[in-house]
Amino acid sequence: MRCPVTRLFLILLCVLQSHAATSDHIEAVENGLLPAVVIKGRPVRHASILERMKALNVRGVSIAVVNNYEIEWAKGYGFADLESKRPVEVTTLFQAGSISKPVAAVAAMKMVEKGIFALNQDINTFLKTWKLPDNEFTKDKKVTLREILSHSAGLTVHGFPGYAAGDPLPTLVQILNGEKPANTPPIRVDIVPGSIWRYSGGGYTIMQLAMTDVSGKAFPAIMRDTVLSKASMRSSTYENPLPARLSELAATGYRRDGTRVPGRYHTYPEMAAAGLWTTASDLARFGIEIQKSRGTLQSDSEADDGPGDADGTLFFSLGETPEVTFTLDDRGCDNWF
Repeated sequence: MRCPVTRLFLILLCVLQSHAATSDHIEAVENGLLPAVVIKGRPVRHASILERMKALNVRGVSIAVVNNYEIEWAKGYGFADLESKRPVEVTTLFQAGSISKPVAAVAAMKMVEKGIFALNQDINTFLKTWKLPDNEFTKDKKVTLREILSHSAGLTVHGFPGYAAGDPLPTLVQILNGEKPANTPPIRVDIVPGSIWRYSGGGYTIMQLAMTDVSGKAFPAIMRDTVLSKASMRSSTYENPLPARLSELAATGYRRDGTRVPGRYHTYPEMAAAGLWTTASDLARFGIEIQKSRGTLQSDSEADDGPGDADGTLFFSLGETPEVTFTLDDRGCDNWF
């Protein structure tokens, strides 16, 4: 009987050591925040998460820490809803804002991989219910998915404010045309595509319509089937408005002055650009899938419209499907999602 007892002791010892290491890691994160600027030779005052939340008037925070391709720990701080004193839990849903874009980009590139999309063709080739108007800027150079993904398509509209509870919601075509009840200007080309980098949530909204047009599916369903389920992001959704069944899991929005957002949060029909509801742990799972993916580079001579089609291309695998393609241009850091 000595061997089983010895094994049990060793297992318990390993568990206790692992727990102690994790506790140390949590302590380091919770109380080891650095200031925005650190000057060499001067003492550094570390701050705690709770101190920074108080200083910045932040009501609730959710954290997930990845260590060696696994979520080591996740934890919530503060309140998901201050008025009801509902605390932030690891299951609390937050609006991801522009983090919606890289997740949507994976779905778009999966469609490229399947031959539904192409990176270098005129985006109007894939748009059916609306067309991006041509003008003097697109006379010789058309807008492509590659440029939309990398914010170099010359498209207008930086971002979107969303729609308050009770406000009428525009269709995607109304948003693209800047027609009421849309609250943003028309999305148009006002710079030669590919000439400069300029952030454009409007571009991702065009991509959203193209994805639904070529697939015949609603955008939340595309994202669920293509990325969220593959990356085990089971708590996440692109559904806007947020369904009632998920409302109690959602964090209430608070402005910088601490006031509550009327109706708790805004709705974003511009889902690819800003519509993701997710948890810190689900975003960590997405990051892990990207980290674990296989990377490779190709030369200009290998460029094509399919997977691995560009100079400086990286491949990312999600779940059972190999090789999602992202484009990282060799001009440097000009290409963002």
